[in-house]
Amino acid sequence: MTTTVKAYAVPAANAPLEPTTIERRSVREHDVLIEIKYCGVCRSDIHQAHGDWPGGTFPMVPGHEITGIVTEIGSSVTRYKVGDRVGIGCFVDSCRECEHCLAGEEQFCLKGQTGTYNAVGRDGELTYGGYSTHIVADENYVLRIPEGIALDEAAPLLCAGITLYSPLKLWGAGPGKKVAIVGLGGLGHMGVKIAHALGAEVTVLSHSEGKQEDAKRLGADHFHSTSDDSVFEVLEGTFDLIVNTTSADLPLGAYLSALRVGGTMVNVSAPPHAVALHLFALIARRKRLVGSMMGGIRETQEMLDFCAAHGFGAEIELISAGQINEAFDRVLKSDVRYRFVIDASTI
Repeated sequence: MTTTVKAYAVPAANAPLEPTTIERRSVREHDVLIEIKYCGVCRSDIHQAHGDWPGGTFPMVPGHEITGIVTEIGSSVTRYKVGDRVGIGCFVDSCRECEHCLAGEEQFCLKGQTGTYNAVGRDGELTYGGYSTHIVADENYVLRIPEGIALDEAAPLLCAGITLYSPLKLWGAGPGKKVAIVGLGGLGHMGVKIAHALGAEVTVLSHSEGKQEDAKRLGADHFHSTSDDSVFEVLEGTFDLIVNTTSADLPLGAYLSALRVGGTMVNVSAPPHAVALHLFALIARRKRLVGSMMGGIRETQEMLDFCAAHGFGAEIELISAGQINEAFDRVLKSDVRYRFVIDASTI
């Protein structure tokens, strides 16, 4: 048995989103039914809706930055009760048996984690995301939203927040460390907030000189414009950690030159094509060039609790469902500070 709910969907690749209805499964033994209150607009939503990435299935309901309220629970649910504030991030299931799932790193599931949307669940049904009024999910893949964060400001933490928290924690951002965040957008602004809260000395590297004031307000100690490559002569050997949040084709050699001996550059976003790198940029000073994605359920909950303890969520612009197509266009023009969030009551 299923329940019909309202949603916004992309009927075909690169088509505008439009109102529709979708079927949600009935609550199973370990499921919770969530009334969605807010859903963030991630750039990956746009890539998938536009068919930029392979494997798109349409009609598609995007959205994996979901917050809401539990309205029904399955008979064996122990983690949540009706009325709880909860969230769902980038995936809603995994095999639960492989070494990574058992280690709490479900994002690396060897059999493939089940995406919150545009994926096929273990039941063989297509998953639909948070641009809708309700969602049903297994309690083990649902996060608790602490009282210290408003639900609308918490929504982007379920993707943008954990995508930055995970590498900053793993590569040791903290007191005595100099951290650079490349780009000040939906991902980058969370990187600044989190790195600052971890106690690192934070620098923003951005092409947009007009964001300097925002960078300082968000917690950055320094700001450098990268519109002039000569800035890297000044920054040579400065940083312990650089986190690149942009999909721009960066001159990697220049950025790597800004690392100290043994420093690390982490990419959480990437250009759509291969990039060139002279390996001496790594070898000469034992540097590392690595990649990172979102965290597992356990680490995502840790991130939410961390943000609540430090009193911040994402910087958002709240929109109605009727503004989603306009929001997609504005994201592509970098015209948002710093995350669009859909008010699901308008769907």
